[in-house]
Amino acid sequence: MAGLLGLSRFIDRINQFIGRQVSWLVLAAVLVSAYNAIVRFLGSGLPAYLPIPRASNALLELQWYLYGTVFMLASAYTLLRNEHIRIDIVSGKLSKRVRDWIDLFCHIFFLLPFVLLLVYLSWPWFLRSFRSGEMSTNAGGLIIWPAKFMVVAGFVLLTAQALSEIVKRLAVIRGIIDEPNPQHELPPTVEAAIEIEEGQTRD
Repeated sequence: MAGLLGLSRFIDRINQFIGRQVSWLVLAAVLVSAYNAIVRFLGSGLPAYLPIPRASNALLELQWYLYGTVFMLASAYTLLRNEHIRIDIVSGKLSKRVRDWIDLFCHIFFLLPFVLLLVYLSWPWFLRSFRSGEMSTNAGGLIIWPAKFMVVAGFVLLTAQALSEIVKRLAVIRGIIDEPNPQHELPPTVEAAIEIEEGQTRD
């Protein structure tokens, strides 16, 4: 188990680094979007001698690429931080141990097969685009394969993080490590209320 936990920590460090770095691409996307909107608004009012890029499909597609890259590469970081969407109205009524077992089951039987399937399907999809030098069908558009590679990379990182979460959840259930995600904990008063209710149910 110690070796698996070491691998888990390694995966966590990689996804934490990538997640924090790609967050800056949101700012880049906003700046590109704002620039494109301003230039389109000014249109022919811009002096012809100004050596600045005019609004174009390339800038519009760059904006999409940046947003898409953030979404794909930060997905694993979101899972690491335990900030993915949960149905709190249901999970909030369960004890932590029950939620740990639910997480373990869902990671093994739902998340992991799903991301492995998407890695399997997206790799040839990217490879065909790369080998053909696929370009956007829009006039002046960008080359497409880098965006498709981000899809593959995102699901590879998410697969690795799913494995890391499975290892950590097993270790938490077995009492080997403490809860690594504070977000996974319920407030003490809620946890105590659940334990009292479970005790009354058993009685």
